[in-house]
Amino acid sequence: MPFPFRINYSKELNERQYEAVLHKEGPLLVIAGAGSGKTRTLTYRVVRLVEENILPKSILLLTFTRKAAQEMLNRARMLLDQRCEQVSGGTFHAFSNILLRKYASTIGIDSSFTILDRADTQHLISTIKKDSGVPFPTGSFPKTQTLIQIFGKAVNKEIPIDEIVLADYPHFASNLGPILQLHQSYSRHKSNHHLLDYDDLLKYARHLLEKNPEIRKRISERYRYIMVDEYQDTNKVQADILYLITQTHQNIMAVGDDSQSIYAFRGATFQNIMEFPKRFTKTKIIRLEENYRSLQPILRLANSVMDQSVNRYQKRLFTQKQGGAAPLLIRTESEQTQSRFVIQKIFEFLQKGILLKEIAVLFRASFHSFDLEIELNKEDIPFLKVGGFQFSESAHIKDFLSYFKVLANPYDRIGWLRILLLLEKIGPKRAAAIFNLISEKQSGIHGFFEIPFQTKHEKEIDPLKTLFRKIIAAPMPPVNIGETIMKYYQPLMENKYDDHPKRTKEIEHLLSILERYDSLEPFLTDMALEPPNTSAGNTLFLSGEKENRLTLSTIHSAKGLEWRVLFILWALDGRFPTFHAIRNPEELEEELRLLYVAVTRAKDHLFISYPKESYDRTTGMLLNRPSRFLEDVPESSLSRIESYPERGRQVILRRRVVP
Repeated sequence: MPFPFRINYSKELNERQYEAVLHKEGPLLVIAGAGSGKTRTLTYRVVRLVEENILPKSILLLTFTRKAAQEMLNRARMLLDQRCEQVSGGTFHAFSNILLRKYASTIGIDSSFTILDRADTQHLISTIKKDSGVPFPTGSFPKTQTLIQIFGKAVNKEIPIDEIVLADYPHFASNLGPILQLHQSYSRHKSNHHLLDYDDLLKYARHLLEKNPEIRKRISERYRYIMVDEYQDTNKVQADILYLITQTHQNIMAVGDDSQSIYAFRGATFQNIMEFPKRFTKTKIIRLEENYRSLQPILRLANSVMDQSVNRYQKRLFTQKQGGAAPLLIRTESEQTQSRFVIQKIFEFLQKGILLKEIAVLFRASFHSFDLEIELNKEDIPFLKVGGFQFSESAHIKDFLSYFKVLANPYDRIGWLRILLLLEKIGPKRAAAIFNLISEKQSGIHGFFEIPFQTKHEKEIDPLKTLFRKIIAAPMPPVNIGETIMKYYQPLMENKYDDHPKRTKEIEHLLSILERYDSLEPFLTDMALEPPNTSAGNTLFLSGEKENRLTLSTIHSAKGLEWRVLFILWALDGRFPTFHAIRNPEELEEELRLLYVAVTRAKDHLFISYPKESYDRTTGMLLNRPSRFLEDVPESSLSRIESYPERGRQVILRRRVVP
């Protein structure tokens, strides 16, 4: 006889969601397409189990953020009653901590261990470097934050440190020995002082479960019903933990979307979701394909994109919503024209009553929005950028621009101090003294050449003198000045930043922007426009639903969000997908999934654009093809404008946007 539920689940859920919610025993894999209501499905399944008088404490809900678990359980409580508050919900790390606090002694760990947060970890590694007595190389040796990333990747991906360094940080390959030595010292110190970092929590929780069959059985019997959100984002250690704690029952419901697996760089393992049915025999698979976010033309493009995937679960997104035009692919005359196109369309949508906060611009890499940021500032359009720093805030860009500033104004104190402090053995006091001497000379940039430096400083200062002499010796356009400065600045940047290959690409992009300027003054004027706000790090938190600002975001940071109007920039082969990914089939597949994630953020209107050609300074190649992911998409899924022309400086609507 069916259980007499108080909630009418068949009315609240669609057919596939209802099937997933009513599933009770055995492994279940829910392939939840973008916008298909996966959170709703998880929440109602918690409610259904509790309503069926399953002991709430025997239900375990694992998510990737504590906030996600809390929101689902709060929603469950409102749908049913207070019993839902007793459901065990939290992150993998929090769950691992609970296990280790109770049973760590069985694997030789003091259960009163201290957890190192990121700041603690950074401080400890820095201290070990100083106290070790080992002469770690300066300049070419990874900074502490980079070492943390290397060590963490080795744990989460279960790949030896030397392979991580050679694959992801090849510019540190010559220091592999000292890196390994430092890691051994770090591991030994943690062990001797009962310290665990975040990665250790997962590693030792798995070790505990693997080595203690009785404890494993006890945990498995305690948590009889296990649910995990965003399963496509799990790493190998997390997947192993799930397998071990379901030993006695295999009552696991994994919810995720293989098409949204885009975090391999963080250690996520795409194969986890693909191999779930092999690992959990007799797995039932339910596909959530009805989308509640986007109009059908957008979903048609999303389906066409994923049709190109080699390794995936079959699904077809659809919606009950009617209407909508096909997404548009626009080839523009230049990068600046691409930016002007976006701004023109934004003004058109504002005239139609759509708010700025309902519009977003997404891109593969943070520097892809640099030109757009310049144009937005010219039009006083307020924006929030996430997933990287705003162009004008990036430290290396500030460094680079300082050389231009002192050329244009030799009495720019801030500019001089910034470039002087990049030099070895020049501290704040000495830099200020040099600037004061330049000011006293009152002979422009020549005042720098005339300063009688002490012998001990001449060696550090001379290359900077040579740089400026070369630039002022004969007139040259701004882009050539930029290229000259870049040759000088490159080794300084490599010494200052561990991620200098990425920063080099960003400055190369700035050089391409410089090509359209005939003199320094307008370029520096555009660079100096006051940015509306600071960037928000790597995750988008709209503190201000009340703030009416355009969103600029990397695609990785936009996952899980949605906007009425969406623009995707730089859909140019070699940029999206990247050159690096094109050479690796697995990475190319992830780039394809990244485009799918981008497309499915759009609700009503979607525009994808690319400049008709772009010179890549690293490879010496001229890029002039649209993304290979879009080139062969049928016209029924993607309309095309083959040439969007230059339109000068005017904008159709000249009113300013007020936040």
